[in-house]
Amino acid sequence: MLRILFLGDVVGRPGRRAVAAFLQEVSRWPLERRPGIVIANAENASGGRGLDPRGADELRDAGVDVLTSGNHIWQKREIIPYLEESGRLIRPANFAPGTPGRGWTVWRPPGDGATVGIVNVIGRVFMGPADCPFRAVDDALAALPPACKVVVVDMHGEATSEKVAMGRYLDGRASLVIGTHTHVQTADDTVLPGGTAYLTDAGMCGPAESVLGVRVDRVIERFLSQMPNRFDVAGGPVWVQGAIVDVDPDSGRASAIERVHELIEP
Repeated sequence: MLRILFLGDVVGRPGRRAVAAFLQEVSRWPLERRPGIVIANAENASGGRGLDPRGADELRDAGVDVLTSGNHIWQKREIIPYLEESGRLIRPANFAPGTPGRGWTVWRPPGDGATVGIVNVIGRVFMGPADCPFRAVDDALAALPPACKVVVVDMHGEATSEKVAMGRYLDGRASLVIGTHTHVQTADDTVLPGGTAYLTDAGMCGPAESVLGVRVDRVIERFLSQMPNRFDVAGGPVWVQGAIVDVDPDSGRASAIERVHELIEP
């Protein structure tokens, strides 16, 4: 059995530090409970919007094996060379052809553990322009080596309908389809009939006393005034949210999914 830990959108420095603290806690779990791979969506991990190389390295040093992203990945331009050079940070596969980086990667653990394919796509409903995520994920799955029986798909999108459709579309072809982007964890964790674990949104690793990780006063001011202002990352206790999934490494079928929802004090 392979255990996968997927963490929702990491928001700023508080999110990075909470992830590090949580993974320290995970390292003390009994061996049979520890994940064999840790994946996190990191597109908001630097300053609450975007990702820079320092933030990416900090998360990797904390124990995150693969980083996925989304529509904010270009916010820090210095991440572009990092995307080109690192196989452990991916961006949505359905961005325009020629976009820097890759939309999928293969993670090979030390020793004889299962090889895992990780695919990142972005939704089109209520989002910016992008190619079809359904066709893009088909292309990515076809490109993965045959050894990748275990496949994780991060569907970064706004609309629940589009994410649910992706889960059903990939049922039996992916081990885990998990949504990111909204920063609000959903309660529909399930294993679909074909053996694919599914969750519409993983939630966030970000401040609890906030609006999606941002200072409450800043967001309310924007709604009231309709004027632009600075969206600062909030402080205080941090939610670490995501999911733990158990997968048969030989078949790629999931047997269980459990939401992660833990408050980390600063």
